[in-house]
Amino acid sequence: MRAHEPPPYGDPEETTLEQARLRLHRNALGVAGSALVLAGAAWLAVGLVHEWAYPILGWLLLPVSAGVASYAAWGVSRSAVLDPGTRRFWRHMALASALYVGGTISNTVDAVGGPEPSQRVGTLTMSWYLATMGVVIWALLRLPAWQRTRGDWVRFLLDSCVVLVAGAAFVWQFSIRNHQEWTAESGSATAVLVMVSIGLVAVVTLAKVAFAGAGRLDRRALHLLSAGSALSAAFGSLSPFLVDHPHLSSSFVAIPVGSLGVTLAAARQLRSGGRLPAPRRIRRISVVPYVAVVAMDALLLWAGGDSTAVRISTAVLTVLVMLRQVYALRENRRLLSTVDTSLNRLRETQDQLSYQATHDPLTGVGNRALFEETVDVLLATRAEFHVALLDMDDFKSVNDRLGHTTGDSLLIVVSRRLRAAVGSEGVVARLGGDEFTIVLRDVTDHRVDEILARVLTGLRESPRLGPGVRSVASVGVTTARAGDTGPDLLRRADVAMYEAKARGGDRRHWFDAEMDEQAQRTARLSADLLGALDRDEFFLLYQPIVELPSGRPAGVEVLLRWRHPEHGLVSPDVFIPLAERNARIVEIGRWVLENACRQAAEWQRRFGAHAPSKISINVSARQLAEPGFVAEVEQILARTGVDRATLLLEVTETAVLEAGAPLEAVRELRERGLRVALDDFGTGQSSLSLLLTVPVDVLKVDKSFVSGDAADHAGAVIVEHLIGFTNGLRIEAVAEGVETEDQANRLHAAGYSLAQGYLFGRPATAADIESRMAPAPVS
Repeated sequence: MRAHEPPPYGDPEETTLEQARLRLHRNALGVAGSALVLAGAAWLAVGLVHEWAYPILGWLLLPVSAGVASYAAWGVSRSAVLDPGTRRFWRHMALASALYVGGTISNTVDAVGGPEPSQRVGTLTMSWYLATMGVVIWALLRLPAWQRTRGDWVRFLLDSCVVLVAGAAFVWQFSIRNHQEWTAESGSATAVLVMVSIGLVAVVTLAKVAFAGAGRLDRRALHLLSAGSALSAAFGSLSPFLVDHPHLSSSFVAIPVGSLGVTLAAARQLRSGGRLPAPRRIRRISVVPYVAVVAMDALLLWAGGDSTAVRISTAVLTVLVMLRQVYALRENRRLLSTVDTSLNRLRETQDQLSYQATHDPLTGVGNRALFEETVDVLLATRAEFHVALLDMDDFKSVNDRLGHTTGDSLLIVVSRRLRAAVGSEGVVARLGGDEFTIVLRDVTDHRVDEILARVLTGLRESPRLGPGVRSVASVGVTTARAGDTGPDLLRRADVAMYEAKARGGDRRHWFDAEMDEQAQRTARLSADLLGALDRDEFFLLYQPIVELPSGRPAGVEVLLRWRHPEHGLVSPDVFIPLAERNARIVEIGRWVLENACRQAAEWQRRFGAHAPSKISINVSARQLAEPGFVAEVEQILARTGVDRATLLLEVTETAVLEAGAPLEAVRELRERGLRVALDDFGTGQSSLSLLLTVPVDVLKVDKSFVSGDAADHAGAVIVEHLIGFTNGLRIEAVAEGVETEDQANRLHAAGYSLAQGYLFGRPATAADIESRMAPAPVS
């Protein structure tokens, strides 16, 4: 079964039996209908040269042929393979054929019911025949697929009138006009005129339905019905030529031919089953009026001025065709107006879609697609232009502290200020997140500096979105060169932008070759970092944490180091940001945690109470955000057998600045008996408020307050006051970066009891740490 064909209606097994039964009837009825046509034609032909003794025998063929057609249509209407609409149509055709039977019987009575045979057609007979044609036309117009709009009805009525006038004129001229004797005998010429006209209207209806579609009704079945109706009407119009043979009638052929059309159409419908006919383009131009006009003009020329009826018919036909043309013109104007409206809407929609495809929905500036399109055009035309990449400084903290709604509002403000500063001299686009690009064409380097200076000045103005919200940015600039691609320009601008950030942000920086080389080195190092863990290039060191003022060991902090096969030891300040950027930090952090716990467990077994009582391990924000991080920690503790009471997990304040997965992970870790330290305290934002919201056990004071440039002034004040907070909140404080005895003495005097730094020991291997421990007593 093809994809567009629906399954047959009814049960499949019953459907097959029904098809077989109806196939036999179809063949038998087709043969019977053809035989009746031949018999009627033979009876008429012989009757022209021989007067039949019993004329009624010829008339008996007519109800039989109509009955065969009714039976065939009724059989199709009961077929289980057809849809309800098609079965309804064939029920109507069965009813029409049954009315045809009644008409032929009444016609027989008119012809041979009197003392002498005649060709009279009585009123009752006319009623039967008109009812038959009416049912056929009604059945056709009820087919569901024909679009019966107001325009369809008007065109159908006008075409019907055209056919009626033309048909009546031809019948009058060639059949009735010169047969006054037949007219007198039959009682009136109206019968033939009406019958022929109605038959032609039925043909028009069939043709319209066949072209416009008729649901699942087979199109060839409609053609057979149309042909049968047309031939029946043509043979019916020959009755006046049989005026000298009153015992004969053209109905002997007309009625069997019309009935045979129904029978053959029914057989065709059964053969096609319930398949949906192939789609056919609807003809919007009807040839019926033009054919009728040509025919009437030919008739008028042939008849000359003899026939008043022809002249009147021609005039009426001309008026009807003119009315149809006027109506068609009105419809065309209305259609063209509708098409124009639709095209305008389509253009508006296309413009809107094009705008949406090339502009950022949040800020209204261009998007990455517009940037790439602009750059591709400029590169193709070899134009001189510059590309600036702008990235907001501290935008993440705005999102983290104040939420994405405030972040979106800040992006909108920034976009508005960028457009105002650049004006018509460039194209502003948002690449995503807080990254923007500016494409400047046909401007000098000096003018680029002026425009970007104006950009940064405009951004520095407060966005008025709340305290602490700034719109400052770092900008990297590069000039297009021969052979460049869009990604090349973005990469160079990105390198320059990161250099601007490295120099403190809120500034612009031009790209140079040295920066490119540095970027390539960083990219290679980042690529090497991806495989460093598999190549066993990482190792752990341990820095002592001591008690003040005695210097007795109190624990160690686990530090990660990377020994690169070419570059030697790579500083954590270099590779940790790279690991954060390429997401390798999660796997590396897992390795650190596992190996640190394994080492701590070994020390506990070997050295007992002399083993470090605090094992401080750094945990990244990316690790805390992982959904299964807490469960992973529990698995590592179970595998290594370490005492969880000795572990201290260090997190940065930026990792737990806002509520979310990292903060929930910290809380769950403490609920499971693990201690948590807040590392590098005092270098971020909202530090004091964190002491109230984040559940920590230890506060590690950043070395910039202990041994940095401000250690002797503001740093000393901060260090002295922080110990007061920690003591009040019952949090341990560890001072980092202690390098001199003087710093250690000041810290002890301020109240600090724990410290770490080069004064007490540099990061060392596990073996070096073990050399300072006493072995566990042998029991």
